[in-house]
Amino acid sequence: MTTQFIEGMAVEITGEGEPIVCLHGLGGSSNNWTPVEPALANFRLVRFDLPGSARSAGVGGELSIENIAERIVQACGRLGIARAHFLGHSLGTIVCFHIAATRPGLARSLALFGPLLCPPEAARPNIRARADKARNEGVKGMQEIADAIVATAVSATTRREQPAVAALVRESIMRQDAQGYARCCDALANAQAPAIDAIECPVLLVTGDQDGVAPPQAVRAIADRLPGSRSVVYSQCGHWTTFERAHDCMRDLKDFYSGRFQ
Repeated sequence: MTTQFIEGMAVEITGEGEPIVCLHGLGGSSNNWTPVEPALANFRLVRFDLPGSARSAGVGGELSIENIAERIVQACGRLGIARAHFLGHSLGTIVCFHIAATRPGLARSLALFGPLLCPPEAARPNIRARADKARNEGVKGMQEIADAIVATAVSATTRREQPAVAALVRESIMRQDAQGYARCCDALANAQAPAIDAIECPVLLVTGDQDGVAPPQAVRAIADRLPGSRSVVYSQCGHWTTFERAHDCMRDLKDFYSGRFQ
């Protein structure tokens, strides 16, 4: 494994083969993909800590989905990546959709977990309130945010049967820089849906039946706009898909890539 910093963004690179660019969600890091790494052994994994998150918290300036996407595109250029598979979770799926819609030559495929095009209008005030809490309360606020997310975005089954997963989600959020997390919340709260109807690359969409961020009916509606895409719903699973159902994610990733690209 090598780790580079490109314009302040931490980028982990492992393996050889076609590149898969991995973009985590709000409160995540490159570690969101560690549980499914065995399924990606035949690829070159390029795992980002997104601007404002984890080791990339120091990336300055206001954040938006568009400028995060542009930073990823520019970093791909710096790494000599002209075409790649994109793997995303939550906020990272919005970035993936933007890249595929605006740079179709760059995106060879999309595999998206907890996917959404943008937050529903009803959710935006709560995301902005979360940003304010992180910005104004710092570490204390981040602990309260982490506890609330574990209670609402991790399935009851996972909390009961896989307490280590619940602890991992809590730790991932609590370890975020509060100001960076607030800026990421701002980017998510202001996100606008990209024009996905022209996306022609293969797309895998995965969610949980208890995912309130990317509920199954919303994910199926996205799939209906992408001919040839495949949507999968895991039972008793919340929003942190790769942590909650790692084995199922690996199975579907292996099937997605081996069926088309190997």
